[in-house]
Amino acid sequence: MGRVGVLLLNLGGPDKLEDVGPFLYNLFSDPEIIRLPFRWLQRPLAWFIASRRTKISQENYKQIGGGSPLRRITEAQGEALKEQLGYLGQEANIYVGMRYWHPYTEEAIAQLTQDNIEHLVILPLYPQFSISTSGSSFRLLEKLWQEDPKLQRIDYTVIPSWYKQSGYLQAMAELIAQELDQFPNPNEVHIFFSAHGVPKSYVEEAGDPYQQEIEECTALIMQTLNRSNTHTLAYQSRVGPVEWLQPYTEDALKELGAKGVKDLVVVPISFVSEHIETLQEIDIEYREVAEESGIHNFRRVPAPNTHPVFIKALADLVIDALQKPSFKLSQAAQIKKMVKMYPQEGWQWGLTTSAEVWNGRIAMLGFIALIIEIITGHGLLHMIGLLQ
Repeated sequence: MGRVGVLLLNLGGPDKLEDVGPFLYNLFSDPEIIRLPFRWLQRPLAWFIASRRTKISQENYKQIGGGSPLRRITEAQGEALKEQLGYLGQEANIYVGMRYWHPYTEEAIAQLTQDNIEHLVILPLYPQFSISTSGSSFRLLEKLWQEDPKLQRIDYTVIPSWYKQSGYLQAMAELIAQELDQFPNPNEVHIFFSAHGVPKSYVEEAGDPYQQEIEECTALIMQTLNRSNTHTLAYQSRVGPVEWLQPYTEDALKELGAKGVKDLVVVPISFVSEHIETLQEIDIEYREVAEESGIHNFRRVPAPNTHPVFIKALADLVIDALQKPSFKLSQAAQIKKMVKMYPQEGWQWGLTTSAEVWNGRIAMLGFIALIIEIITGHGLLHMIGLLQ
């Protein structure tokens, strides 16, 4: 077959506290994270937000050890995947491409080009497709492919989403069962699926299939688990004044507490690696909300990370993709409801999210107000004062 490579896509996160500022700048410079009416505003305001939020974000990262573990975990997943593929008889080089921090997607592409990879599987580490996660990385890759004749000689295929993969579902079921069995009455524990949120307009107007895939994935995991526990699906990490997918995780927790739920297992359904949204937002913030609501027995299912069944699932995805007809980046832009990918036509107010976008939550609120004030010419000094 020739030299085979697998490109693992993720969003990335600051490795240490000094990286937080530059990471936030990269994050908010992406027009898919914040959509603006004027493109020239993107970088100046990304710098503004990053400079205002760095210290507060650093405090958040201090709570989880001083940096994001995402790179370390993703590289460990890559090593485990390479080993599993070799065991299955498929030699492959593994590359990690992060969207907003090292190793950047561009760095991974440069390395695999230098390695003379002939066949490439592009595998996003997002089980469910969304415009703001897999879609953002696919848009970048499509641009790189269009600009580099060397890349155009590589026979590549894309795996746009894989939430139905049986090994992935089995891994999630095993991880959930492991936590349920820590309770005296496992069948009475409420299972709480918490997915990363996206603006409602992305689903209803842009045709993002994310909500549908999350709901299907939840049902498939419960079917695979094959237990009688009740369950809830909610969405975390909403940002700004626009409406996001509901129910919101915080509200759903309060409602369950009011109904008398005491035992809860939280499942981070849209994440396959530990990062700030699992380690800080769920483990610290939402745990506090749950306890204040009367839910005192709170456990969280770990992300799959390098769970053997999960790694086997990734290997099966790669081998299957190599055997099927190629699926191209241009096709990934038109799955489901013809999702509008790139370039954006016109503009609309909207915020997308990322694996570590939690850090900019408060800044987003000020940011939207700041944009409005810049356009209208009113209240700029007051807005700056609020952000200090």
